[in-house]
This record gives sequence, C-alpha cells and structure tokens, in this order.
Amino acid sequence: MSVYLDNGATSFPKAPGVGEAMLDYVNNIGANVNRSTYEASSEAEMVLIECRERLCTLFGTEDITHAVFTPGMTAGLNMLLKGFLSPGDHVIVSSLEHNAMMRPIRQLEAQGVEFSRIPADSRGITDPKDILPLIRPNTRLVAIMHASNVCGTLLPVKEISDICRERGLPVILDAAQTAGHYPVNMKELGLSALCVPGHKGLLGPQGIGALMLDEEFAKRVEPLISGGTGSASDSELLPPYMPDRFESGTPNMAGIYGLKYSLGFVEGRGIEALRAHELALTKRFIDGLDGIANVRLCGTRQLDRRVGVISLDFIGQDNAEVAFRLETEFGILTRCGLHCAPNAHKTLSTFPQGTVRFSLGFANTEEDVDRALEAVRRLAEG
Repeated sequence: MSVYLDNGATSFPKAPGVGEAMLDYVNNIGANVNRSTYEASSEAEMVLIECRERLCTLFGTEDITHAVFTPGMTAGLNMLLKGFLSPGDHVIVSSLEHNAMMRPIRQLEAQGVEFSRIPADSRGITDPKDILPLIRPNTRLVAIMHASNVCGTLLPVKEISDICRERGLPVILDAAQTAGHYPVNMKELGLSALCVPGHKGLLGPQGIGALMLDEEFAKRVEPLISGGTGSASDSELLPPYMPDRFESGTPNMAGIYGLKYSLGFVEGRGIEALRAHELALTKRFIDGLDGIANVRLCGTRQLDRRVGVISLDFIGQDNAEVAFRLETEFGILTRCGLHCAPNAHKTLSTFPQGTVRFSLGFANTEEDVDRALEAVRRLAEG
C-alpha cells in the first residue's frame, strides 16, 4: 500500500463525504443559481450561501457578500493582481513566491509594473523590517504567501502587515499552504484580501477556491472577468454590488457543494487540532532525519515557524531519481523538482536541482512518517 505525502499539491484523501456531496448535487439537484426560483435552484442557492458563511467563519471576516468564489488559487491571484495594478505601479513580494503569484506579476512587468522581493535567508526566514527599504513612492501593493510551498517556512505576515498599515499599503495573502493547516484570521492579520484554494488543506475538490476582500479594497479592484450574473439583467454593465461584481458566469456548483462539506469537516475537527496533529508528525519526521547522512533539510527546524511541508536535498544524487525510487521501491508518493517556485529554490540554494518534497495532511499517521524515514535512510545511505 502506498503512502501519500503530496498534500502540498492537493489533499488526499479528501474530507469524508465530499465526493458524496458533489454526487448528490450532480444526480439530484443539478440546478443553477441566481437564474431561477424553483425549489432545486433555491436549495442550491442556500448551499452557496452556507458555504460563504463557513468561509467567513473560518477566516475571520463577517460580510459574506465579500467572500467570492473562484476557479482556484491561481485565478484568484490573477483577479487581484491584474485588477488592481496598473503601469507605473510597484508591488512588493517575498523571495519564496509560487508562480501563481510571479507569473501574473511578470506579465504585468511587461506592461510597466515594477516589483521588488523581500529577502529571506537560506532557511526561508524573512525579517519583516527588510521590507522598509523596498517601499517607494509608487509602491501600491504588498502581495505575499503565508508559507512556502517548497520548505514550509512561515512568513511574518502580521509584522509585515503592521508596517504596511502604517503606510497605507494594502496586503494580499496567498494562503495556499496554510488554509486548513494553520490559523488564518483576515482581520487579525490586517489583510486587504485573502486568497485560498479549496483542494489543499481545506480538503475539498479541485476547481474551486475563494477570495475574501476588505470592503474598501474590493472597490479598488477592477473585475478581470465580466458576463452574466443572473442579476441586473436589464443592463449590459456589470452589477456594482458584491459578490456579483466578481462572479460572472456559471458557478462551479458541484465544487461548492464539495467545499461546503469539507469546510464543515475542517470546522468540526478544529484548526488548532489539525495544526497540532501536523506539527507532531513534522517533528517526528525532522527529528528522524538526525543521523541520516547525505540528506539536507531545506527550511527551518523551528516548529512554530513552519507547516508540514518538508523538502529534502539528497546530496550527490538526482532528486528526481530519488523520488522515482521512493515510489517504485517503497510506495512513498512525493513531489520532486522546483515546485513552480524557482526563486524560492534560489533562496534556499537548491536551484537548479530542486528537492524531494514530503507534505503532510490530516490523514497521515506516525507509521506513514516512520515508513518514509526508513525509505529516506536506505536511499541516502546505500
């Protein structure tokens, strides 16, 4: 039997019942929302509203009209970046960003948007004060991830946000590796917008995600997509009100049914309990690396500064070959390579060879970790 340790890419298994909830919608409901008033449509609309409410409860915001469904994390970041930044603007990012952040910014760079990176050390640790010399008169936005998808190191988001608030700079956060794994409270962190995927720590299906936007910031973001919303149908202009302004087109209702169910599971388990389980496994894994030669842990050993994403560099070996052997010889499923984050690997001194990434989830056990460690030991030492 294989051991799934690729939860940083997508969670598996999903929360129990997610597939059944989606199947129920497809087989028994099937109706669209905002377009009709018959019973099935109204029932689907209530599920959509309840899903928004669960998002707001989990992420510390109150106005459900500003919880916007997206096709996923990448779409959400594109909506924010391309809807807010203009030629001549300057944006600050971290040194660890995923290409979901950097590729839109690189596209915008070709149109005249400038960017700077907050430096980080070889463990991925960022000093929040290092943002200060990067702020310019034309700096308009700070856009950062919460935790590295390569090494699991947490960024000091609250401290960075405090600095930005004093200067009137909005902060948007990519919580791809923390939503469902680590407490994320939009108000406490002082965020203007929060972007989350449904399919990772929230244990829902692929193809669904969400944006939570501060009311004032939402007014400053130009919608990237426009079209039918089922509302204000007497006009060819987008509705000015939320969330319709950002939700043109037919929503992924099967995905929303699945996400609503998975959010209920996460809420029932409790973020603190999920975090404690993941940290216990992370400690077991990191401690178990002691004494194994020819393997380098990328990132910090400090548990309070990381999530359960563990990257290893197998010294003197091809990491891609190691990942292949982990699967074929030991049944350990990981991800190798550059993880869509080339500058993170440059920061961590693992470019261009990349790493082998082991990422933990709610369903993993101590036995999974021990089995992975034994495989690592045998491949590294023999």
